[in-house]
Amino acid sequence: MSTDPISRIEYLARALKAPRIKDVAQRLSERAREESWTYEEYLDAVLSVEVSQREASGTQLRIRAAGFPMRKSIEDFNFEHQPSLPHSTMAHLGMGSYLATGSNVVLLGPPGVGKTHLAIGLGIKACGLGYRVLFATATAWVTRLSEAQQRGRLQAELSRLRRYGLLVIDEVGYIPFEQEAANLFFQLVSSRYEYSSLILTSNLPFARWGDVFGDQVVAAAMVDRIVHHAEVITLKGSSYRLKDSKVPLLIPPVREPTDAEDPTSRGQR
Repeated sequence: MSTDPISRIEYLARALKAPRIKDVAQRLSERAREESWTYEEYLDAVLSVEVSQREASGTQLRIRAAGFPMRKSIEDFNFEHQPSLPHSTMAHLGMGSYLATGSNVVLLGPPGVGKTHLAIGLGIKACGLGYRVLFATATAWVTRLSEAQQRGRLQAELSRLRRYGLLVIDEVGYIPFEQEAANLFFQLVSSRYEYSSLILTSNLPFARWGDVFGDQVVAAAMVDRIVHHAEVITLKGSSYRLKDSKVPLLIPPVREPTDAEDPTSRGQR
């Protein structure tokens, strides 16, 4: 084996499955000599570059695996269109403390106000923090669980999903569920209660979830589990997608629920 230091570094980098170390070590060696770094400082610099690049690569892999329909960031969200939503609230959620405690985030509001954008943005932040994430609509989640049940693998699938730090469930309430579908959705929520986090978006206040799931008792039990440890954010206003449209709005704006109709809409933990 060669005794040349560069060749040795190249060999050791391959053995460690860290090929970037070779290039970084060469690039930083001259600077280290010029600035009289200690051995410890030089090693720290080389390994820091390797770790940061590996983490960035891992983040991109997790983002691709999450199944986001598009890439949206919290930073790109138009908070001027949602003045009732403080930027600090989303910045705090982006730090991911809710993920460490298995808490949830619920985004409520009419279509087009940015719920999916924010859900994706938080999901991407979670990927950057090292969490495995999966995104799908509520109907897609039910279809996935129904297929697992038909194969006799429902409990195994729920256990597998628990290994994901975050599931994003988009568009709860857009399509009503049959009783079996509602039961599967309830099992998904229950399996993650106080264990792993959910982000849910819905165009309906909690008071109308009974209409979606066809059973007020099941809906109430589900909402209880979701909001027990949750940040509930209600977005208001008209569709951002239609703000510059010249096409007349054919559907009247959705009336925002009063606090009496939906007391949880003010947010709770």
